[in-house]
Amino acid sequence: MGLKQTVGRQLAPRLQELAPGMTSGFVREALNRAIDGVGPLQPAAVAADKQLAEQRGSVDRAIHEVIENNVRLAGAQGFVTNVGGLVTMAVTIPANVTGLALLQCRMVAGIAHLRGHDLDDPRVRNAILALLLGEDQVNDLVKRKKIPSTPMALATAPAHDPTIDGVISAVVATDIIARVAGKRLATTVGRRVPVVGGVVGAGADGFATWRVGRYADRELLPRKK
Repeated sequence: MGLKQTVGRQLAPRLQELAPGMTSGFVREALNRAIDGVGPLQPAAVAADKQLAEQRGSVDRAIHEVIENNVRLAGAQGFVTNVGGLVTMAVTIPANVTGLALLQCRMVAGIAHLRGHDLDDPRVRNAILALLLGEDQVNDLVKRKKIPSTPMALATAPAHDPTIDGVISAVVATDIIARVAGKRLATTVGRRVPVVGGVVGAGADGFATWRVGRYADRELLPRKK
Protein backbone atom coordinates (compact mmCIF):
# COMPACT_ATOMS: atom_id res chain seq x y z
CA MET A 1 0.00 0.00 0.00
CA GLY A 2 1.44 3.40 -0.99
CA LEU A 3 2.18 6.28 1.34
CA LYS A 4 -0.75 8.36 0.07
CA GLN A 5 -3.21 5.52 0.60
CA THR A 6 -1.79 4.67 4.04
CA VAL A 7 -2.04 8.26 5.24
CA GLY A 8 -5.43 8.55 3.60
CA ARG A 9 -6.76 5.62 5.60
CA GLN A 10 -5.45 7.21 8.78
CA LEU A 11 -7.28 10.41 7.90
CA ALA A 12 -10.55 8.73 6.89
CA PRO A 13 -12.13 8.91 10.38
CA ARG A 14 -11.25 12.61 10.56
CA LEU A 15 -12.84 13.20 7.15
CA GLN A 16 -16.06 11.65 8.40
CA GLU A 17 -15.99 14.15 11.26
CA LEU A 18 -15.57 16.99 8.77
CA ALA A 19 -18.43 15.62 6.67
CA PRO A 20 -21.23 14.34 8.93
CA GLY A 21 -23.18 11.50 7.38
CA MET A 22 -20.26 10.32 5.24
CA THR A 23 -20.77 6.72 6.30
CA SER A 24 -21.12 3.61 4.17
CA GLY A 25 -24.69 4.68 3.42
CA PHE A 26 -23.48 7.26 0.92
CA VAL A 27 -22.00 4.47 -1.19
CA ARG A 28 -25.37 2.74 -1.60
CA GLU A 29 -27.03 6.08 -2.29
CA ALA A 30 -24.44 6.87 -4.96
CA LEU A 31 -25.06 3.46 -6.54
CA ASN A 32 -28.82 3.93 -6.53
CA ARG A 33 -28.56 7.35 -8.12
CA ALA A 34 -26.05 6.13 -10.68
CA ILE A 35 -28.41 3.35 -11.75
CA ASP A 36 -31.60 5.43 -11.62
CA GLY A 37 -30.13 8.67 -12.94
CA VAL A 38 -29.76 12.00 -11.18
CA GLY A 39 -29.82 15.57 -12.44
CA PRO A 40 -28.34 15.76 -15.96
CA LEU A 41 -26.94 12.22 -15.71
CA GLN A 42 -29.09 9.62 -17.46
CA PRO A 43 -29.61 6.23 -15.79
CA ALA A 44 -26.60 3.99 -16.30
CA ALA A 45 -28.43 1.51 -18.53
CA VAL A 46 -29.95 4.27 -20.69
CA ALA A 47 -26.57 5.91 -21.23
CA ALA A 48 -24.99 2.54 -22.01
CA ASP A 49 -27.72 1.61 -24.50
CA LYS A 50 -27.22 4.97 -26.22
CA GLN A 51 -23.56 4.14 -26.71
CA LEU A 52 -24.47 0.67 -27.95
CA ALA A 53 -26.73 2.21 -30.59
CA GLU A 54 -24.06 4.70 -31.62
CA GLN A 55 -21.54 1.87 -31.95
CA ARG A 56 -24.00 -0.13 -34.11
CA GLY A 57 -24.41 -2.96 -31.64
CA SER A 58 -20.74 -3.50 -30.80
CA VAL A 59 -20.66 -4.16 -27.06
CA ASP A 60 -16.89 -3.81 -26.81
CA ARG A 61 -16.85 -0.42 -28.53
CA ALA A 62 -19.83 0.71 -26.47
CA ILE A 63 -18.00 -0.23 -23.25
CA HIS A 64 -14.97 1.70 -24.44
CA GLU A 65 -17.14 4.78 -24.95
CA VAL A 66 -18.85 4.36 -21.56
CA ILE A 67 -15.43 4.31 -19.91
CA GLU A 68 -14.12 7.29 -21.86
CA ASN A 69 -17.23 9.38 -21.22
CA ASN A 70 -17.14 8.80 -17.47
CA VAL A 71 -13.38 9.36 -17.29
CA ARG A 72 -13.95 12.79 -18.84
CA LEU A 73 -16.74 13.53 -16.36
CA ALA A 74 -14.60 12.35 -13.44
CA GLY A 75 -11.77 14.60 -14.57
CA ALA A 76 -14.13 17.55 -14.83
CA GLN A 77 -15.67 17.02 -11.39
CA GLY A 78 -12.17 16.45 -10.00
CA PHE A 79 -11.11 19.81 -11.37
CA VAL A 80 -14.14 21.65 -10.01
CA THR A 81 -13.95 20.18 -6.50
CA ASN A 82 -10.18 20.70 -6.20
CA VAL A 83 -10.08 24.37 -7.21
CA GLY A 84 -10.17 26.89 -4.42
CA GLY A 85 -7.06 26.33 -2.34
CA LEU A 86 -6.55 24.95 1.14
CA VAL A 87 -9.25 27.07 2.78
CA THR A 88 -12.10 25.19 1.11
CA MET A 89 -10.80 21.69 1.85
CA ALA A 90 -13.41 20.78 4.47
CA VAL A 91 -16.19 21.99 2.18
CA THR A 92 -15.12 20.25 -1.02
CA ILE A 93 -14.26 16.82 0.43
CA PRO A 94 -17.89 15.62 0.53
CA ALA A 95 -18.54 16.81 -3.05
CA ASN A 96 -15.43 15.08 -4.35
CA VAL A 97 -16.10 11.83 -2.49
CA THR A 98 -19.73 11.54 -3.54
CA GLY A 99 -19.07 12.76 -7.08
CA LEU A 100 -16.34 10.20 -7.68
CA ALA A 101 -18.44 7.38 -6.22
CA LEU A 102 -21.43 8.36 -8.35
CA LEU A 103 -19.51 8.51 -11.63
CA GLN A 104 -17.59 5.30 -11.05
CA CYS A 105 -20.77 3.46 -10.03
CA ARG A 106 -22.47 4.79 -13.16
CA MET A 107 -19.64 3.63 -15.39
CA VAL A 108 -19.38 0.15 -13.91
CA ALA A 109 -23.17 -0.27 -13.89
CA GLY A 110 -23.21 0.65 -17.59
CA ILE A 111 -20.58 -1.98 -18.32
CA ALA A 112 -22.48 -4.58 -16.30
CA HIS A 113 -25.67 -3.78 -18.21
CA LEU A 114 -23.94 -4.11 -21.59
CA ARG A 115 -22.58 -7.49 -20.53
CA GLY A 116 -26.08 -8.72 -19.73
CA HIS A 117 -26.17 -8.37 -15.95
CA ASP A 118 -29.38 -7.31 -14.20
CA LEU A 119 -28.81 -4.01 -12.39
CA ASP A 120 -31.76 -4.69 -10.10
CA ASP A 121 -30.09 -7.83 -8.77
CA PRO A 122 -28.49 -7.16 -5.34
CA ARG A 123 -25.69 -9.58 -6.21
CA VAL A 124 -24.80 -7.48 -9.24
CA ARG A 125 -24.96 -4.31 -7.17
CA ASN A 126 -22.47 -5.76 -4.71
CA ALA A 127 -20.20 -6.70 -7.61
CA ILE A 128 -20.38 -3.13 -8.94
CA LEU A 129 -19.31 -1.72 -5.59
CA ALA A 130 -16.51 -4.26 -5.22
CA LEU A 131 -15.14 -3.26 -8.64
CA LEU A 132 -14.66 0.29 -7.38
CA LEU A 133 -11.90 -1.00 -5.11
CA GLY A 134 -9.65 -2.02 -7.97
CA GLU A 135 -8.16 -5.40 -8.78
CA ASP A 136 -5.24 -5.37 -6.35
CA GLN A 137 -7.35 -4.48 -3.33
CA VAL A 138 -10.10 -6.94 -4.26
CA ASN A 139 -7.55 -9.75 -4.53
CA ASP A 140 -6.08 -8.75 -1.17
CA LEU A 141 -9.50 -8.64 0.51
CA VAL A 142 -10.46 -12.03 -0.93
CA LYS A 143 -7.16 -13.49 0.27
CA ARG A 144 -7.78 -12.12 3.76
CA LYS A 145 -11.39 -13.33 3.64
CA LYS A 146 -12.77 -9.81 4.09
CA ILE A 147 -15.01 -10.33 1.08
CA PRO A 148 -16.08 -13.78 -0.13
CA SER A 149 -14.98 -13.70 -3.75
CA THR A 150 -14.23 -11.72 -6.90
CA PRO A 151 -16.80 -9.30 -8.36
CA MET A 152 -17.79 -11.70 -11.14
CA ALA A 153 -18.35 -14.46 -8.60
CA LEU A 154 -20.40 -12.08 -6.45
CA ALA A 155 -22.56 -11.16 -9.44
CA THR A 156 -23.25 -14.78 -10.31
CA ALA A 157 -23.50 -16.29 -6.81
CA PRO A 158 -26.21 -18.95 -6.42
CA ALA A 159 -28.08 -16.74 -3.95
CA HIS A 160 -27.86 -13.26 -2.45
CA ASP A 161 -26.30 -13.09 0.99
CA PRO A 162 -27.59 -9.88 2.67
CA THR A 163 -24.74 -9.91 5.19
CA ILE A 164 -22.32 -9.08 2.39
CA ASP A 165 -24.10 -5.80 1.59
CA GLY A 166 -22.91 -3.90 4.64
CA VAL A 167 -19.40 -5.33 4.52
CA ILE A 168 -18.81 -4.26 0.94
CA SER A 169 -20.40 -0.83 1.46
CA ALA A 170 -18.17 -0.15 4.46
CA VAL A 171 -14.99 -1.25 2.70
CA VAL A 172 -15.77 0.80 -0.40
CA ALA A 173 -16.66 3.90 1.65
CA THR A 174 -13.40 3.73 3.58
CA ASP A 175 -11.40 3.19 0.39
CA ILE A 176 -12.95 6.10 -1.51
CA ILE A 177 -12.58 8.51 1.41
CA ALA A 178 -8.99 7.36 1.97
CA ARG A 179 -8.06 7.84 -1.69
CA VAL A 180 -9.47 11.35 -1.75
CA ALA A 181 -7.70 12.18 1.52
CA GLY A 182 -4.40 10.78 0.29
CA LYS A 183 -4.66 12.67 -2.97
CA ARG A 184 -5.37 15.92 -1.15
CA LEU A 185 -2.45 15.41 1.21
CA ALA A 186 -0.08 14.69 -1.68
CA THR A 187 -1.17 17.82 -3.57
CA THR A 188 -1.12 20.25 -0.62
CA VAL A 189 1.76 22.24 -2.09
CA GLY A 190 0.08 22.38 -5.49
CA ARG A 191 -3.17 23.53 -3.91
CA ARG A 192 -1.49 26.71 -2.71
CA VAL A 193 -1.84 27.68 -6.36
CA PRO A 194 -5.53 26.83 -6.91
CA VAL A 195 -5.40 26.10 -10.67
CA VAL A 196 -2.50 23.71 -10.19
CA GLY A 197 -4.49 21.87 -7.53
CA GLY A 198 -7.43 21.62 -9.91
CA VAL A 199 -5.32 20.12 -12.68
CA VAL A 200 -3.84 17.54 -10.30
CA GLY A 201 -7.31 16.66 -9.00
CA ALA A 202 -8.69 16.25 -12.51
CA GLY A 203 -5.84 13.97 -13.54
CA ALA A 204 -6.04 11.82 -10.42
CA ASP A 205 -9.81 11.32 -10.58
CA GLY A 206 -9.78 10.67 -14.32
CA PHE A 207 -6.97 8.11 -14.08
CA ALA A 208 -8.55 6.36 -11.10
CA THR A 209 -11.83 6.10 -12.99
CA TRP A 210 -10.09 4.76 -16.10
CA ARG A 211 -8.43 2.02 -14.02
CA VAL A 212 -11.75 1.01 -12.47
CA GLY A 213 -13.34 0.91 -15.92
CA ARG A 214 -10.62 -1.31 -17.36
CA TYR A 215 -10.92 -3.67 -14.40
CA ALA A 216 -14.70 -3.88 -14.82
CA ASP A 217 -14.27 -4.54 -18.53
CA ARG A 218 -11.96 -7.48 -17.81
CA GLU A 219 -13.85 -8.86 -14.83
CA LEU A 220 -17.50 -8.75 -15.91
CA LEU A 221 -18.02 -11.56 -18.36
CA PRO A 222 -21.06 -11.63 -20.68
CA ARG A 223 -24.32 -13.17 -19.46
CA LYS A 224 -27.45 -13.94 -21.40
CA LYS A 225 -30.15 -11.36 -20.75
